[in-house]
Amino acid sequence: MAGSLAERSRPLAPIFRRPERSAGEPPAGPRFAGARDRPAITGPPDTSDLGAAATGLPNTSDPGAAATGPADTSDPGAAATGPPDTSDPATPATATPAGSVLFVLTVSTVNVNGLRAAAKKGFVEWLAATKADVVCCQEVRATAEQLPADVVEPDGWFAVHAPSATKGRNGVAVYSRVEPDEVRVGFGEPEFEDSGRYLEVHLPKVVVASLYLPSGDVGTDRQDEKERFMAAFLPYLVELRAKAAADGREVVVVGDWNIAYDTVDLKNWRGNRKNSGFLPEEREWLGRVYTEAGYTDVQRRLDPAGPGPYTWWSYRGQAFDNDSGWRIDCQLATPALADKVVEVVVERAAAYDQRWSDHAPVTATYDI
Repeated sequence: MAGSLAERSRPLAPIFRRPERSAGEPPAGPRFAGARDRPAITGPPDTSDLGAAATGLPNTSDPGAAATGPADTSDPGAAATGPPDTSDPATPATATPAGSVLFVLTVSTVNVNGLRAAAKKGFVEWLAATKADVVCCQEVRATAEQLPADVVEPDGWFAVHAPSATKGRNGVAVYSRVEPDEVRVGFGEPEFEDSGRYLEVHLPKVVVASLYLPSGDVGTDRQDEKERFMAAFLPYLVELRAKAAADGREVVVVGDWNIAYDTVDLKNWRGNRKNSGFLPEEREWLGRVYTEAGYTDVQRRLDPAGPGPYTWWSYRGQAFDNDSGWRIDCQLATPALADKVVEVVVERAAAYDQRWSDHAPVTATYDI
């Protein structure tokens, strides 16, 4: 198993760098990250063979509620300034289920709505079958002791888990077929450092981040929390883009943004104009992510008109069958990476009873 990253670089937004290992030295054993601890990175010892209702977004404030509901994958040793030289036929491209890791990056994001429940309903089988090089999960809502081994340490993946300090709440995770060079939990805001809402992994030419933005509830403390998160997160996105560029990396921030930006991003937009997730001030903030921070919604890069495709449907009523949903699970990339997106697929279940979450995976492929 891959060893844990061990160097703490920034107290409020800790970075853990992969330690240097001598040739032939095996990685250390796996360890799951606890809240207020550094993240665990687990992986296989040898990866050479990788054969909506009008009532707004869901309120997940009750931790006891039932969970019913590539990266640039070039050789990790390659320099971040460009792909390995493949002019020598003796230097073949490593293959993943997505294709050649020298040319294709496939990233998938999904709010699992409780990983314990999702694992029993089909997540494990989906993960085994996916062609993604990186999978980002949100709303994990579980600790290591509560998850099966094939979820904590799935074969063929390096896994990084960042749970919330509050058990049964939030939680994000990243599965990567390439061992990350660095991992960061949180984004430097003390209030949200152990909240299980943000995790980023630094891969050879790209930073991939898993985000679970608070859902909010108008007139409550939860909406105030969402607004504080947004106020702190926007400048970090600007900082992240600049630092990544200086390091020769692009950025893609994926996850549950809990905001529908435009009327084409939710079916019943008229009935949700005063609900969290479609408030004018939230939409204005997301617009600033595009303009001030300079990120691009890759789905809209390919399909600017819409409507949809939606990514979340309430379990109530006939929302899924009627496709009365919201598009709130998005991949936002820096412009150079967004220009290389060739496909975005919302993996909507074929039928209601085949769902393992109330969200669908959103999978984007980049021709890097």
